[in-house]
Amino acid sequence: MAANRRFYDAPEGVDIRGRYDAEFAGILSEDALRFVAELHREFRPHIRYAMERRREAQRRYNSDDLPGFDPATKCIREGDWVCAPVPPAIADRTVEITGPADRKTIINALNSGAKVFMADFEDALSPTWENLMRGQINLRDAVDGTITFHDPARNRVYKLNDEVAKLFVRPRGWHLPEAHILIDGEPATACLVDFGLYFFHNHAVFQGSRCAGAGPFFYLPKMEHSREASVWNRVFDRAELSAGIERGSIRATVLIETLPVVFQMDEILYELRDHSAGLNCGRWDYIFSYVKTFRRHPDRLLPDRVHVGMNQHFMRSYSDLLIRTCHRRGVHAMGGMAAQIPIRSSPAANEAAMESVRKDKQREVRAGHDGTWAAHPGLIPVIMEVFAGGMGDKPNQIAVTREDAGGITEEDLLQRPRGVRTVEGLRLNTRVGVQYLAAWLAGAGAVPLYNLMEDAATAEICRVQNWQWLRYGAVLDGEAAEVRATVELFGRVVEEEMGRIRREVGEEKFEHGKFEEACKIFTRQCTSPELTDFLTLNAYNNIVVHHPKAPSRF
Repeated sequence: MAANRRFYDAPEGVDIRGRYDAEFAGILSEDALRFVAELHREFRPHIRYAMERRREAQRRYNSDDLPGFDPATKCIREGDWVCAPVPPAIADRTVEITGPADRKTIINALNSGAKVFMADFEDALSPTWENLMRGQINLRDAVDGTITFHDPARNRVYKLNDEVAKLFVRPRGWHLPEAHILIDGEPATACLVDFGLYFFHNHAVFQGSRCAGAGPFFYLPKMEHSREASVWNRVFDRAELSAGIERGSIRATVLIETLPVVFQMDEILYELRDHSAGLNCGRWDYIFSYVKTFRRHPDRLLPDRVHVGMNQHFMRSYSDLLIRTCHRRGVHAMGGMAAQIPIRSSPAANEAAMESVRKDKQREVRAGHDGTWAAHPGLIPVIMEVFAGGMGDKPNQIAVTREDAGGITEEDLLQRPRGVRTVEGLRLNTRVGVQYLAAWLAGAGAVPLYNLMEDAATAEICRVQNWQWLRYGAVLDGEAAEVRATVELFGRVVEEEMGRIRREVGEEKFEHGKFEEACKIFTRQCTSPELTDFLTLNAYNNIVVHHPKAPSRF
């Protein structure tokens, strides 16, 4: 019987090293794995080339070059072209809620009143084998409308309402491997696993309208150049051809969340013009990328991360240029994340948090954004009210042009951020970074900390900012006097903040958690002579669990 089998039916060259589960076998069917393997084999050389070009670009930035607009693609930036028309199904994206692909989160998010739910296999999900496979099962059940969840603690059954948000899925970035699936002896490309399994099992459900833009819908993360968008476009073409569905059925929004790619927004839309659903301001990863790009530039030290907001000139310029670019090309310009969590224990603190959300979203709608992100359902009414006040009954404001943003220059996008650097900032970075990583190692990717919903992007800011300050001996405002960021100071901060974490979470949770392991990894990365590119990539092997290899059938 299938339930008693220990190995998956994998095609030739595919080796599944994750735990066998009969439910997972429904996702990891031979045909589905063959589709993923075909994508991997066809596009792996292009991905390797794109990753080498990333490294080459970083070597130039390390040698004092700066990112900028590419003269070779000036004709695309100045050309009179538009993307494919916005599908009616996703014309209104006023509020989008995001979260991991766990069962309860999916149901609550689809029922939340948001226009879109982005189910995340990337920053908000720890990519354990269990999380990835159960996420695919959960999304399959959500797409076909059968998903339910029984919460035994509350003795409550969760199910979908009659009207639900549109579902987008974010696969992992190009740089990440999937070590539980080997194809021809090497780890599979993680994003092609996420995309391929989801597309294979669900594309037919989206084809009810039988028109271009019917879906599935995706968010694409962590790009650094339009050549990476070109690879995605070819992946989409290949998937549509394989499934026998109309070209342009798949639509994808690209997150503009790295500094180099802000100079490539027109080019990205051009590459994806038949599959584009616009761009999004991934502002937390964008801040992380600013440090990573300028890792060898001691004149570009960030202030405390709480001071790196949209009031900074380089951040505001990035947002304005994104809006102008998207609207020129006829697609959505999505705003950034509101990470606040409602504070039920303090009405005054909660109102202050909601007012902060309100002001941020008022800025976005006035700037011309067509919608925005929320981390918690409790923010949706506030954001809906703001966007309704700014846009009336229109589903978007794509028709509104931002000609004033046409003069944004490379200097505007690269202006040095202003603000103070403090010992308290070093402490907060350490406390948040360690706690997030501890949760990630334990299998959680979206973590509530200090009334904010944190994901990998915030932890990355904490890590690279600490590294930058330590690497260049930044002067910090201390409790009594200015001090320099040194390894010795950081050692004391780590010891004291670990004590604080222990007190805050409690002895039992601390002892049974991954806090000590997380502290070692986080500290090592903050004090490394060279900045590692990604926190989670460096820590990934800590959550990989291999099971016996299946015997060959060939």
